[in-house]
Amino acid sequence: MKYIKYLIQFLFIILLFIIFKIIGLKNSSYLSGKLFQFIGPFFRSKKIIQTNIKKALPNIDEAQIKNITKKMWNNYGRVFAEYMFIKKLRNEYFYSHISIKGQEILKNIKKNNKPVIFISGHFSNFELMAMTIEKLGVKLTAIYRPLNNKFLNVLMEKIRNKHICKFQIKKGVSGLRKIIKLNKDGFSTALMIDQRVTEGIKSKFFNQYAFTTTIPAQLVKKYGYDVVPVFIERFEGVKFKISFYNPIKFTKNTPEKDITQKLNSILEKMILTKPEQWIWSHNRWK
Repeated sequence: MKYIKYLIQFLFIILLFIIFKIIGLKNSSYLSGKLFQFIGPFFRSKKIIQTNIKKALPNIDEAQIKNITKKMWNNYGRVFAEYMFIKKLRNEYFYSHISIKGQEILKNIKKNNKPVIFISGHFSNFELMAMTIEKLGVKLTAIYRPLNNKFLNVLMEKIRNKHICKFQIKKGVSGLRKIIKLNKDGFSTALMIDQRVTEGIKSKFFNQYAFTTTIPAQLVKKYGYDVVPVFIERFEGVKFKISFYNPIKFTKNTPEKDITQKLNSILEKMILTKPEQWIWSHNRWK
C-alpha cells in the first residue's frame, strides 16, 4: 500500500515539476507557495506547529502565530518549486538572485585549505548553502537525510549531487566515517543542526531540552575544526541573502555538550530573525 502511495505522490510531483519548468522560476515559486499555503495544513499537524512556535515565542498572540504559519507554508512551497531551477540558480541566476555577506570568510577557508564545519538550519531555501559554498571553490561534503519516498528520493539525490554538492553524505554512523575520510583530504562539512535526531544528546533549545546532533562537536573535539554559522534569508520572492559568520574556535577540551549548546543558541537567534522562514512543522521537542 505504501509503495502505491509513494508512486502516486511521485507521479503527481513530476507533473508539477514539468509545469514549473514551463512557467519559469518566478511564477512557479509564487504558485507553489500559494499551493502549499492551502494544502500544507492537511499534511502536517496544526497543533504541533502552534505548540512549537509558542515554545520559542511564548508571548506571541494567535494572529501572529497564524501569520508565521501562513508564511512558513508559502516558503516551504517556494523551496519545492525551486528545485527545478537549482541549476540556473547555481549558474546564470547566481549573481542576480543571491547576495553574499562574508565572502572573504570563504576565501580564507579556501586559501588555508583547512576544513571547517558549516552549520545552519532549514531557513529560506536551505539548499543554497551547500550550493554556494561549493560554487565559490571550497571543497565540501554535505550531510543529508534521504526522503521516505524512494521514488522521489532518487530524483532529489540526482539534483543534489549534480547541482548542489557533489559529495552528499547520508546521515548516520557510516556517513560520519566518510566525512572523516574526506576531511583528511581537505573537505569541509555542511549540515543542518535543527532536525530531531535519535543518536544525539539532549541540549536546550528555546529553554527546553531537545535531542540535537553532536556531529559538529565530535569533529571539533577530534580535529579542532572551526565552526562557521550560515544564515539564509529570502527577499522579494526569489532573491536571497546568504550570511557567513566569523569562524567559532573551540578548544579540544571544550565538553561536547557545551559546543552543542552554543550552536543551538546561535540557531535560536537565526530563527528569531525571521521565524516565518524556518520550518516549524517538525516535532523538534519530542
